[in-house]
Amino acid sequence: MNKTIIEYFILKGFSDTPELQILIFIIVLLIYLITVGGNLTILILICLDLHLHTPMYFFLANLSIVDISFTTTMLHKIFSSFMTGDETISFYGCMIQSFMSGSFTVHELYILTAMSYDRYVAICIPLRYQLVMNQRTCVVLASLSWALGFLFISPSAWILSSFSCYTSIEINHFHCDITLLMKMTCSDTSLLEVMFFINGWLLFTVSPFLLTFLPYIFIIIAILKIRTTRGKRKAFYTCSSHLTVVILLYMMNIIQYMIPSNLDYKKLYTLVNTVVVPLLNPVIYSLKNEDMIKALRTKTTSWCNIFT
Repeated sequence: MNKTIIEYFILKGFSDTPELQILIFIIVLLIYLITVGGNLTILILICLDLHLHTPMYFFLANLSIVDISFTTTMLHKIFSSFMTGDETISFYGCMIQSFMSGSFTVHELYILTAMSYDRYVAICIPLRYQLVMNQRTCVVLASLSWALGFLFISPSAWILSSFSCYTSIEINHFHCDITLLMKMTCSDTSLLEVMFFINGWLLFTVSPFLLTFLPYIFIIIAILKIRTTRGKRKAFYTCSSHLTVVILLYMMNIIQYMIPSNLDYKKLYTLVNTVVVPLLNPVIYSLKNEDMIKALRTKTTSWCNIFT
């Protein structure tokens, strides 16, 4: 095969059919706007309502930032390509997109882990909650979540960016998918494949999975020890939204390994994971959280009074 040193790639988009490409673009754009709007609403409410200045909502604000950043990173180039007709993305722009999308994925996993620890403290040792989950602890856990994302992805991103020889400049996807780039390069990818295996199983999956679900074992034990039905219901309610989001996220990760190797299926899965999952997070936390609903009603009423 011809070996070419390139300066840019061409993103082929959602579909090879122009009519289908337009339809998918409109649907994805609408969902993207709703996703960004929903997560921004959560951020604004948490910032403005003093009743939401608690550890749980602090981590939820971080989760909203991750969702907005991840979705925008994955879709911004294909949006601009559709509007301008320029389907190219620079070599380093492609590397940065791969690095950022991977980092935000890790951020989300570990922020959910921090939220799991917060729920454990709230239910299992409630009398020490204010002492344990103080401002310093929350900042450290959030900072660690962000740092781990950049730290784990950096070596793989650096190795990938050192590959300048590729067999093609066309990427049959709507973003710079790192697995496709590995298949397209004519450089030796053995070290990168080993790092992918280590990162994928130990750092991205096993580690956050255990750290997230292990506290729930103690949470379930603590809930079962509660004598009254009302007490059990209240304790479960405090962690139901977070548990729903966690289960949803890990189900999507499991499905990723079960779907056929056909590229069209992988495109569809990636698209769902990019636009639907970040949309469901604010929906779940809004509909299942009385504090968020109350804050939204209060602020909406206040804003309406100001403008009328």
